[in-house]
Amino acid sequence: MGDWDKIKVLAIGGPTASGKTALSVKLAKRLNGEIICADSMQIYKGLDVGTAKVTQEEMQGVPHHLVGFLEPSERFSVADYVHKAQDCIEAIAERGKLPILVGGTGLYIQSLLYGVKFSEQPGSDAVRQQLQQQAEELGAEAMHQQLMKIDPLYASTVHPNNVGRVIRALELYQVAGITMTQQRERSLPSDSPYNSILLCPCYENRQTLYQRIDLRVLQMMEQGLLDEARWVYENQSNCPTAAQAIGYKEFFPFFEGAQTQEECVAKLQQASRNYAKRQLTWFKRMPETQWLYADEGGVYAQAMEQIGNKWPGYCKEGL
Repeated sequence: MGDWDKIKVLAIGGPTASGKTALSVKLAKRLNGEIICADSMQIYKGLDVGTAKVTQEEMQGVPHHLVGFLEPSERFSVADYVHKAQDCIEAIAERGKLPILVGGTGLYIQSLLYGVKFSEQPGSDAVRQQLQQQAEELGAEAMHQQLMKIDPLYASTVHPNNVGRVIRALELYQVAGITMTQQRERSLPSDSPYNSILLCPCYENRQTLYQRIDLRVLQMMEQGLLDEARWVYENQSNCPTAAQAIGYKEFFPFFEGAQTQEECVAKLQQASRNYAKRQLTWFKRMPETQWLYADEGGVYAQAMEQIGNKWPGYCKEGL
């Protein structure tokens, strides 16, 4: 199947605070598109401020899918995401509109655009329990270091506090003798299922991005982030994913009286900057990524140029 026989999908990825939301809405209005969320935390209900979830005002009437549809107590895998996003893409295309994938979760975007096939991974309850015990005794950082030694590529995409994903990768290696990176490479089809474009807004001057991130954190505080984080703290046993998310766990020491609010805010700013670095690393590894540099101004014009280059005449003719 040639590219022109496939469904067109426009993807907008990149680091946090880089302007993905505003760009995606502007492009959706211009290209008759509908937006599909590709953010692993914005899918949850109630987690609005800390995840920088798009607001009704920001949507400007553009339909958005897979935003705030899941209870925070529910677990959601990348396989679950791909299946739901595929259904959204097909439905949007059937309506004669352009599916636009938007978010900073590189694993979601890559798995979807590459057509990763998810099969049951080998596991062992005994090995998993042993690793969980090690995690309790040695701590999250030590477990992450173990993973870094056997699979540095995958480890670089997993936050050390995400003990569940770290343990799953270590379990796979001990049981099957393969790394998570190898397992994913084996699950890739020979050809992508979509005729896709991946655009990533960013800043050539990294300090500009970091300043935007720091400012966004302060704006989140004004919007009620502390109350949202307190709710997560008080319900962390029922919402393990949210309790590990950047934007919430940084305030737990404040609620426990161990740190000041100002110290926790600074810690969140640092954690967000580190997350942006990991996002940049992820998208730089995807060879099809087209970078749009906001330092130069006019990311919308840059985006339209890239779209016109890949889909000649599309921007003039639409669907």
